[in-house]
Amino acid sequence: MSDHYYSNKPQSASDRRSFETKHRGVQLKLTSDAGVFSRDGVDYGSRVLIEHMDIPHDAQVLDIGCGYGPIGLIAARLAPQGHVKLIDINERAVELAQHNAQANGIHNVSFAQSDLFSAVEAETFDVILSNPPIRAGKAVVHQLFVDSWKHLNPGGATWVVIQKKQGAASAKAKLEQLYGEQQVVEVGKDKGFRLYRCTRK
Repeated sequence: MSDHYYSNKPQSASDRRSFETKHRGVQLKLTSDAGVFSRDGVDYGSRVLIEHMDIPHDAQVLDIGCGYGPIGLIAARLAPQGHVKLIDINERAVELAQHNAQANGIHNVSFAQSDLFSAVEAETFDVILSNPPIRAGKAVVHQLFVDSWKHLNPGGATWVVIQKKQGAASAKAKLEQLYGEQQVVEVGKDKGFRLYRCTRK
């Protein structure tokens, strides 16, 4: 089986590279590597999510499937009085996210290697951010949605970005089943990506 970004322990040889990026007025120097998602730069779906996500300044935030950390680290900058937990099944990704937080002086963060929500079973959050692992399959993605609802505080919001051609319609239907049709709002649409804000009543 070929190596993929949702492996818990990537087998591909390490080949780190660094780049700078700026979103929401936040300048970051990021290091990525082989065996993690979007190694050559912040992918377009993540950028759509970053540009639209609403992060209260004191929010408790979860970035699930954090990769090397761009979404969660910017969320941490937007919530200086809050805290962001970054989790990923991929141990290399988690190590990179920790490295990138330290390199950018971001301290209101914590990290865990986690298969879906296994590392945060007892925790709940005000905001959950997800660019879900479509290649892991529909069953995994829909389980992520179910678990997100369970781990969201009342009044909180889960933000999900997904490509139209990769199942945005079925994703939206599943989210509406969980949250209620009126609670799932398309807040962004760009180059085939759809961004949904799902509020728990």
